[in-house]
Amino acid sequence: MRLTSTARVEALRELRDEFLHNYPVGRTIIGVDGASGTGTSRFADGLAAVFGEIDHAAFRASMDDFHFPRARRYRLGRDSAEGYYRDSFDEGLLRRVLVEPFRLGGSTGFQLAGFDDERDQAVEARWTTAPRDAVLIVDGPFLLRPELRGIWNWSIHLDAPPAESYRRLAESIGADPDPRAGSNARYVGGQALYRRDAAPRQIAHVLVDNADEDQPRRVFADSC
Repeated sequence: MRLTSTARVEALRELRDEFLHNYPVGRTIIGVDGASGTGTSRFADGLAAVFGEIDHAAFRASMDDFHFPRARRYRLGRDSAEGYYRDSFDEGLLRRVLVEPFRLGGSTGFQLAGFDDERDQAVEARWTTAPRDAVLIVDGPFLLRPELRGIWNWSIHLDAPPAESYRRLAESIGADPDPRAGSNARYVGGQALYRRDAAPRQIAHVLVDNADEDQPRRVFADSC
């Protein structure tokens, strides 16, 4: 197991403190956006952990648990970049079972997952409740597309070099480590469409260079 670096924890704590300075109470939602392999899941898990350090309730969800069924995802073909960008994730399901009930507060239940990709079917409903003051942290790709921008109180966009991202994907899921490989064209092309359509680096509240996951580095771009 990789040890958690001091630099990483301190970076996450700084983001937590900045967020709570602006959103100290209530139900709030943070989106951790980034292409596959940039480390959004580990980063979001770490962010939830540092909220837990100060007993601020934090809940985790991932867009990977809100896919469309395969028939919808691949209707434009398994190699389609547009299909990856437009048809992978069910934003309506995310809103209906997670975001909207979470924001209602009180004893309203919400689901942290909506779809089982391996079984290609909806998951059995498991309802969760939260205290009055809580943060929901959602990670995944395409979180800053126009259809989702109004969901997030705060958004973090992670960057990592494509070669590093695909090295990680090769280790985790057996993807070809070469971003230029034909098997990766759907995903590389989908991200290109996303950047053109959504300009996530210009929209995000926070930019993070996550080339080294143990030393994430905040980037202050001119557009921020």
